[in-house]
Amino acid sequence: MRWACLLFPQLALDDVLRRRTDRDAPLVLIDPAQSRPLVRAMNHRACAAGVKAGQSLAAARALCEGLAIADYDDTAVERCHELLAAWAYSYSSEVSRDFPDALLLEVEASFRLFGGWPNLQARLRLELDELGFRHRIALAPNPHAARVLAGVHDGLAIPNNEILRNALGSVPVEQAGLEPECATGLHRMGLRKLGQVLRLPRPELGRRIGRDALAHLDRLTGDLAAPLTFYRPPDSFDGCIELPFNTASSESLLFPLRRLIRDFAAFLAGRDGGVQRFTLTFEHEHDARTKIPIGLLGPERDPALLFDIARERLDRTSLGAPVCALHLYADELPPFAPARRTLFDPRPQQAVPWEVLRERLRARLGEQAVHGVALHADHRPEYAWKVDRGDRPADAPTQNPRPAWLLRRPIPLRPAVRRILAGPERIESGWWDGHDVRRDYYVVETGAGQRAWVFRAAGETGAFMLHGWFA
Repeated sequence: MRWACLLFPQLALDDVLRRRTDRDAPLVLIDPAQSRPLVRAMNHRACAAGVKAGQSLAAARALCEGLAIADYDDTAVERCHELLAAWAYSYSSEVSRDFPDALLLEVEASFRLFGGWPNLQARLRLELDELGFRHRIALAPNPHAARVLAGVHDGLAIPNNEILRNALGSVPVEQAGLEPECATGLHRMGLRKLGQVLRLPRPELGRRIGRDALAHLDRLTGDLAAPLTFYRPPDSFDGCIELPFNTASSESLLFPLRRLIRDFAAFLAGRDGGVQRFTLTFEHEHDARTKIPIGLLGPERDPALLFDIARERLDRTSLGAPVCALHLYADELPPFAPARRTLFDPRPQQAVPWEVLRERLRARLGEQAVHGVALHADHRPEYAWKVDRGDRPADAPTQNPRPAWLLRRPIPLRPAVRRILAGPERIESGWWDGHDVRRDYYVVETGAGQRAWVFRAAGETGAFMLHGWFA
């Protein structure tokens, strides 16, 4: 087995930066529970100005002019970890969240699908960058070793246990995942690297560091298996973005809306599903809310399409008050089937697929303004179709040929009939609703070579009535 560790060193900071358009402005996170605010995390601009973790907020402000401040939110960190696990589920069915700042994925089974580890790693990094999360990645034969190596060597890939032991040997003791007291004790003994610790006699080492630390070392080397708890995606999505400031402008809501929908699309891709209905809620002060329900004719998960539909609905909605947070909820997540494409798709590059165009028109013009035509279970030609608004169409009531062009009302056939190609087909129906018909239908060829669908009263002879033309 091969285990990939995706390490996220600054989840709380990334969560805040993902909601801001000015990502390069100096920013610090503080603990709101502390009576004396202390810096818990900072971005690169604040760090370059000399701000450090553990400093007082006053000292940080003195060092960095124009410093932005946000609260360190443990709940937001948990939401991000959950979102990333749902996204990673599209790459492996074995995803573990046992480490609070990392994800562990069994990826060897996915190598054939993605073309090996280099291609898979590049794809993971690309999508994590698009989601807005900084990361470190390492590959190892067991999950605990992958977690330790990700914190030391970004991009390291260890193929087997023989090479793993050498790689672990260069890991500093402080970064080996041991308890701080144990790591400090080993450091006082003059042991700086993990390789020095692993070369010590096992009985003496166990007496010095304890059973738990010794078991941790065995898990790193693969001598002791450790069960993991595996993630399973939920059956609903519940995402929220709190805005750094209240706004009533639809334009300023587009950036957080795009980010929220991109997270939603990543969640859908992870569970290999789509969405047909979801609700956008714009929260105002004093617990006021504006809800926008959005329905689609079929399951979708393309982030660009979902964003365009949400934007069109937002443009047609009056919010009434400044917005302080966006919320997206969906619990109807049917399986997603990609649109069928031929090997050589003749569709022009700039053309919009019908499914995308249909949903955009419904979002812009209203759900009742765009519809199609579907079959209806009735033998009478005038009633054998209906307006299609996304319902499942009925099966065709007959297998006999029907014209592509049906006249609005029958008219006498003027061209001469050269020959009868098919018929008669008797249609006798409608006695229950007052529109009874008793007709014998024929497919005929006119003197000009056209094929017509004609009828006359059942059992009678005489002139034909024209009801449609075949293409």
